[in-house]
Amino acid sequence: MLSLEGTDNDPCQFLKELRCEVIKVQQREDLINIQGLIITGPGNRENSLSISGLGDRIKELAAMDFPIFGLCAGMVLLCKGSLGYEKGQLGLMDLTVAKEPMAGRTEAYLSIPALGVNPMKAIFSEAPCIQEIAPNVGILSEYNGKIVFVRQGNMLASTFYPGQTSDDRIYRYFLDIVNEEI
Repeated sequence: MLSLEGTDNDPCQFLKELRCEVIKVQQREDLINIQGLIITGPGNRENSLSISGLGDRIKELAAMDFPIFGLCAGMVLLCKGSLGYEKGQLGLMDLTVAKEPMAGRTEAYLSIPALGVNPMKAIFSEAPCIQEIAPNVGILSEYNGKIVFVRQGNMLASTFYPGQTSDDRIYRYFLDIVNEEI
């Protein structure tokens, strides 16, 4: 897992409960023997990725259809276009995000057919929104007419942190991608 800076929405606990070995990525070498990457956290994306060569390595992995999941700021990092954010995107996912957060903290129940019939509780906290997607990006969920969860190949992006609830279905879904089960 790559955390651009500390975050209270750390998926590590979920991943450990799902019997995954978790490596906190801090340098390029940490990306050698992993099977999937979750990118979280706010912070200075440009400096975090360029100092240690992480950005170039992530691009290399994405070119090999490597499983990557961007959560909130991680989604902004993965997108090809952004409105209202400084430079620093890797340009890996065919989507544009905007710095148009929902006011305050919003709780919602999302219908995510890929995760089953039961709605999933999602908590949005000043989340960016997905403005546009290309035809090769699948919408996994929307909320109030806004796209909040997408998939492009082996990459996922969400505008909310799944770790703010006790529901681990999104992490299981990502692990199924990692294990090439879907």
